[in-house]
Amino acid sequence: MNRLFGTKSQAPKATLNDAIGNLDTRVEAIDVKLAKTNAELQGYQQKLSKMRDGPGKQAIKQKALKILQRKKQYESQKDQLLQQSWNMEQANMMQDNLKNVMTTVDTLKTTNKTLKQQYGKIDVDKIEKMQDEMADLMEIGNEINESISRAYDVPEDVDEAELDAELEALGEDMMFEQEQGVGEGMPSFLQDEVPPTFVDEPPEQNKDKVKEAAGGVG
Repeated sequence: MNRLFGTKSQAPKATLNDAIGNLDTRVEAIDVKLAKTNAELQGYQQKLSKMRDGPGKQAIKQKALKILQRKKQYESQKDQLLQQSWNMEQANMMQDNLKNVMTTVDTLKTTNKTLKQQYGKIDVDKIEKMQDEMADLMEIGNEINESISRAYDVPEDVDEAELDAELEALGEDMMFEQEQGVGEGMPSFLQDEVPPTFVDEPPEQNKDKVKEAAGGVG
């Protein structure tokens, strides 16, 4: 059976890049032929420029015309191959773009699925409740700060002039007390202090009574 119908080819199918490379190779081969025909035409042109009109010159012209026809055919084939190569390059670019689009779509699908799974675990109501609790705590904290930082009737409108006047008055009071000999060695605000109740007599009187008691015993 295999001899009659043959077997299925196991060779890999040609890709667009393979086809483009094959076309480029054929174009290069045609370029070689075109270079050869141009050289032949130049040779005939040089001969014709040196010949006089006559049967010999006409014969060379006929040969040159055949070479020119061959050149035109090569150029036509080259143009066709270049157009085919260009079309395949465009198709190859579209194929690459399509692959990139498909890769992007697959990535977006995977990302979308992951985001749905992650956001599905988040309870928005709980987050809003937590935000409300945080706002209440912040308000309580502000009230506490205002309470512990409250001022206790400290005058805020004291200026330097009042301070200088107050200091000058205190200085005059101290000088007056020193001139009168009042409360030497003791500030005036302590002079009217009442002695503690647990002290029976001044220290000097206690000393005299201790001496009398000692003399009586003797």
